Amino acid sequence: MFLLACVALGGDAWAQAVAAEFQQNVGASSEAGTVAASQVRVFGEPLAGVRFKVEGSVGHHAGKASDLLGTAYPYEGGADVIEAYAEYFLPTGRFVRSLRGGRYRTPFGISSASEHAYVGFLRPPLIRYGEYYALSSGYLEHGVDVVVGVPQLSAELSVGRPADVGEAIRRPGVDTVARVEASKDALIVGASVVDTTPYLPARFARGRSRFGGVDVRWMRGGVQLRGEWIAGRPFDGVSTSGGYVDLLLHRPAMGPVTMLMRAERLDYNTAPQFALHTARYHAGLRVRLWQGLSVAAGTSHQVGQLTQSRRTALDAGVSYSVRKDY
Repeated sequence: MFLLACVALGGDAWAQAVAAEFQQNVGASSEAGTVAASQVRVFGEPLAGVRFKVEGSVGHHAGKASDLLGTAYPYEGGADVIEAYAEYFLPTGRFVRSLRGGRYRTPFGISSASEHAYVGFLRPPLIRYGEYYALSSGYLEHGVDVVVGVPQLSAELSVGRPADVGEAIRRPGVDTVARVEASKDALIVGASVVDTTPYLPARFARGRSRFGGVDVRWMRGGVQLRGEWIAGRPFDGVSTSGGYVDLLLHRPAMGPVTMLMRAERLDYNTAPQFALHTARYHAGLRVRLWQGLSVAAGTSHQVGQLTQSRRTALDAGVSYSVRKDY
């Protein structure tokens, strides 16, 4: 994909510098011990309309298994390639807006790393933690992704094979993701469907994994509201539904502080002894201390059945990033 785009644009000038970024994250929780991870990414637009990204991550956790800091990257140890793709944006006025090929995050709902890993929440939504019979923040695709439409209304189709990292690794096979998104002023509304393979063994999880979902984002005056709701089946004979609503508040008078709140729900319906019905509530703060250095702290309280080892947990994390343009 990248080479084809370079040939098509062979006479164009270089568009912008390539950048390299390093990020270090460390977190601790009253219920899960400590986790640490590093990410390295190289990205840029070497030719007008052609962008690329290569990202790797290595993580480690000490103590009990947890979804702490699992918003976008795995912490099982070892190094993983997260994303490695090239993307070609067609000239303005074309119905086909972009073509992407390589390894990229599954484009279902609110899915990019920047919308989960860097805003201050220290845990992923329950519907995006891989072991809870829904989706996973570690879902990746080896495939091709096409976006068509106009700026206010677009449709996206991804066809590929699972390339997952983390605790939920889908079985080999072909999967498809389709998404429609519309925007008006400060409001963005999307709908997504995915048809893929289950991450559990075939002897236990038969059939396909299919989910549909809607997502909404609204931002104005330093206030952002967003949320997702999904429903479907992780495999034959069971069903999962759930979602979350986030409030992010960053007004000028708050300086470097961002306030975070989340309410979420997850229902996994199967035989009563294996069913999971739970809700969780978060409150926290993210503080930008200096350039690429920030800290986050929060508390979560769970009602219904537990996924974390304690009903109430206190979490804290530190993140530092540095970037170099070339």
